[in-house]
Amino acid sequence: MDIKENVNQLVEKIQKNPALLKEFRQNPVKVIEEIVGMDLPDAEILKLAELVKAKIDLDKVGNLLGGLFGK
Repeated sequence: MDIKENVNQLVEKIQKNPALLKEFRQNPVKVIEEIVGMDLPDAEILKLAELVKAKIDLDKVGNLLGGLFGK
């Protein structure tokens, strides 16, 4: 399992759907399990949720900085 690829796929799906993004912010574990379609061990799902949250936040900061500096 390629974690980076899975995180990128999850981030893409979540960011494309504002309702899903809102739900992810409230209950990331539930959203990831629904997208993945399986019940993962708690430790794995929590780690995946944290990675996805970090990537979404990093993308948001990048977009804000890009707009600020005219990129």
